Amino acid sequence: MPLGLGRRKKASPLVENEEAEPIRAGLNVPGIDGLDGGVVGLGEGATSEGLPPPPSSMRPRLIFHTQLAHGSPTGRIEGFSNVRELYAKIGEAFGIPPSEVMFCTLNTHKVDMDKLLGGQIGLEDFIFAHIKGQKKEIEIFKGEDALGLTITDNGAGYAFIKRIREGSIIHQIQVINVGDMIDSINGHRLIGCRHYEVAKMLKELPKGKKFTIKLVEPLKAFDMISQRSGGSRSASGVQLGTGRGTLRLRSKGPATVEELPSAFEEKAIEKVDDLLESYMGIRDSELAATMVELGKDKKNPDEFAEALDETLGDFAFPDEFVFDVWGAIGDAKVGRV
Repeated sequence: MPLGLGRRKKASPLVENEEAEPIRAGLNVPGIDGLDGGVVGLGEGATSEGLPPPPSSMRPRLIFHTQLAHGSPTGRIEGFSNVRELYAKIGEAFGIPPSEVMFCTLNTHKVDMDKLLGGQIGLEDFIFAHIKGQKKEIEIFKGEDALGLTITDNGAGYAFIKRIREGSIIHQIQVINVGDMIDSINGHRLIGCRHYEVAKMLKELPKGKKFTIKLVEPLKAFDMISQRSGGSRSASGVQLGTGRGTLRLRSKGPATVEELPSAFEEKAIEKVDDLLESYMGIRDSELAATMVELGKDKKNPDEFAEALDETLGDFAFPDEFVFDVWGAIGDAKVGRV
């Protein structure tokens, strides 16, 4: 069956073994309250699309408790509708510039990549903010095609290391750790770049030559010193939140309260996420969930491709990838693993 004739340009894989997985930055949300036991979303992508920010009086009156991960009194923050606003509120609470916040984890002060704050926050989650610590500059010889890094970003301009593959080039360099922010590569400043741009640059570094990388590690508490984590992939899947459902923000239109993903959707999202890694070199459960939502009620792959073009056209997915995603959604519908 023909698919996307003349509608999409082909996109070569951004990376192969250097994957990337974004923390989805927030968009805009009209006020919705009264969600006992639910979660509040922070959006599905840092773009300029969508509605203008709602007035303060319409924003959710949700109060969250937060601490600085290396240790601090407990602060209370409210009135934010996206990741950048969250960092600004944290800055106000602790008297620091918002640019000092590298990323946040939920319910743990440790640099635990399975607990990263992403597109949604449980209403009872405790937020720990990791701020900038020691700077370091390392010269690395790229002796293999893959460095063994998985890159993510915080949705506000900082890309950092989410995972280091065991036995890889980077794994052998003990001063590089999960959670380190990538400031520059060979003098090229990367502040403001997205995860896939940084991963692409790492992939394109010439094999057999040295390069210099500048990193900033998160400020550590005493019990976190000398701790190195592999940033393993969470075994809990992509389901977020408990209780009634989730508050999901969209690039166009109002936020909606939804039920938690069905068993079919969970399986389909997992399979699509695997395909994203295989074709594009990124892992992104929020993106996978959006693709499953777009495809679950389409009648054929051409309708699905058109929906992808309309909503996610910037990714320029290859036709063969779209076919495989359509097949994965169909397999999940009928219970094929």
